[in-house]
Amino acid sequence: MQNLWNEIEAAGFQGDLQQRVYTSRLLGRDTTLVMHGGGNTSVKITEKNILGIEEALLYVKGSGWDLEFIEAAGFAPVRLDHLVKLAKLKELSDPEMVNELKTHMTNAAAPTPSVEAILHAVLPFKYVDHTHSDAVIAVTNTANGEQRIREIYGDSVLIVPYVMPGFDLARMCADLIERYLTDRMVGMVLLSHGIFSFGATARESYERMIELVGRAEYYLKHAQAWDVVQAEPPTDVPVHLQDIVRLRAGISQFAGGPVILSTQRDTKSRAFARHPDIARLSQQGPATPDHVIRTKRVPMLGLDVPGYAEQYKKYFDVNDKLSGVGKTMLDAAPRVVLDPALGMLTVGRTAKDAAIVRDIYDHTIDIILRATALGGYRALPEKDIFDVEYWDLEQAKLRKSGKPPAFTGEVVLISGAASGIGRACVDSFLARGAAVVGLDINDAVATLLDRPDYCGLICDVTDEASVQRALEQAVLRFGGLDMLVLNAGVFPPSCNIADLHYEEWWRVMNVNVDASLALMRLGHPLLKLAQNGGRVVVIGSKNVPAPGPGAAAYSASKAALNQLARVAALEWGRDNIRINTLHPNAVFDTGIWTSEVLETRAQSYGLTVDEYKTRNVLKVQVTSQDVAELAAEMCGPLFARTTGAQLPVDGGNERVI
Repeated sequence: MQNLWNEIEAAGFQGDLQQRVYTSRLLGRDTTLVMHGGGNTSVKITEKNILGIEEALLYVKGSGWDLEFIEAAGFAPVRLDHLVKLAKLKELSDPEMVNELKTHMTNAAAPTPSVEAILHAVLPFKYVDHTHSDAVIAVTNTANGEQRIREIYGDSVLIVPYVMPGFDLARMCADLIERYLTDRMVGMVLLSHGIFSFGATARESYERMIELVGRAEYYLKHAQAWDVVQAEPPTDVPVHLQDIVRLRAGISQFAGGPVILSTQRDTKSRAFARHPDIARLSQQGPATPDHVIRTKRVPMLGLDVPGYAEQYKKYFDVNDKLSGVGKTMLDAAPRVVLDPALGMLTVGRTAKDAAIVRDIYDHTIDIILRATALGGYRALPEKDIFDVEYWDLEQAKLRKSGKPPAFTGEVVLISGAASGIGRACVDSFLARGAAVVGLDINDAVATLLDRPDYCGLICDVTDEASVQRALEQAVLRFGGLDMLVLNAGVFPPSCNIADLHYEEWWRVMNVNVDASLALMRLGHPLLKLAQNGGRVVVIGSKNVPAPGPGAAAYSASKAALNQLARVAALEWGRDNIRINTLHPNAVFDTGIWTSEVLETRAQSYGLTVDEYKTRNVLKVQVTSQDVAELAAEMCGPLFARTTGAQLPVDGGNERVI
């Protein structure tokens, strides 16, 4: 366990609260301690209120903040005396507790205090740190975990048996602290939950945490229970992408809506999935109560085994009986699937959710294997898992979550995504909750955005092998394909037919028609399994209904693409796939409209560039965003009964009208 304290960095954080910010960030940098909003920290400060009266306040991490990036505004100031008095009550429901925390803050704009605020308050130390250390939990989650903790720490920590986070835990700790806390104790271990450290300064509390966790790591290493990840077997099993897509479809069906299914094929995940005792190890439950909501129970089902769908049906039937009243449909589906061929697949309503589950279970694998090496992994009892999963505060979160964006859990692939209409489509679909796969021959597509719901792939869409690889990466990343936007295209310089060479003709046809055909043909098996039905939007051109001089290759290619879309609409309706076409015109903020092209096109009509830009009925300019917004809407519920349509986005063209 590395001590990250840096004197130069620390000097930039002046005052008690800022020091709290600094060491909280240090803890947040280490994912073996906390991740994705886990853990909490606090500091006790005396301040004058508006009446000039000094009050003792507990500044505790607020809900929704991540320790790694926390600011002073992420700490909620709560009146300390009131918290201490609450700990003496015989009972207090969780909603009542949250109400007391919120109504006794001194800053109404502050976030909701951590549910462990009362526990922080009763610890008689200025600074308190709490983490879910992988190493500590690996030790506690064994049959004789408490005994091992005593071997590691002796009388330097207070040991607390497992109680669900909230008021009951705070009240128990308050009693144990009053009866057993000694001057020799620098921390507190909550069995199957985590570890606390405390001190007079931020540095002291932080360094005690590092030292305590380091002792647990040393214990595991000394017991030969640290480096326990198996080497990947030398033989490999072929991966059939259609199996992943079918699996996602099945999970989506049981979840009551589309989900993201992300595949992790690293050595550790695949080796764990092939562990000889995986059926038992994977079914015992999560490592800590902090992970219950995200990981659920884990079925061990091989995709290469015939009848896997029936196996899942059996699992879901059992899981429905376990989950009880109040569950959401997603609760009926697994959060993690372990497969010997694929490794670890994680499920989420969004790509971010699936990534969180992946990160959590990646650490859970370490915990399970290390605890197993110590003599046997033991998770929380089923009753405790159920209690945390459906406790009042978690159900309140579900009620407040609201209606998700329209494309939540769905995946769209957009060709020509690096610029122009394609780039605008990326933003429009992301704004509606979709996970986006962007293809482009321009390598800028790979670094267009840095977020879990975007995957930019460098791809030559005229190369079918490259397209196939791109679809494979899309399936591994997000689980399937629900929507396809055919946008990639070229618009060559103006050229009369008499001067048009075959090489240029076939180059345009290859990009504008052949590449779209490949994407449609290869994407069809994936779109067939879309939970809400597959959708394809073709970016056509005004030149289809109203071609112009000097654009023979472009007009003919777009007309061919338009006919291809119409035939596909006829053929694919039986597969619940709808295909519609947009015909934009004069969208000048795209890559094909270079100054040279714009000038030559304007000249061919005897117009200036400015006149050419607004030569439509409405006298307006059409932007890439205008086209992208309509493309996204065509994939939404407003067009649910429409296929084979052609819609102009051109400001009104007299020849089209």
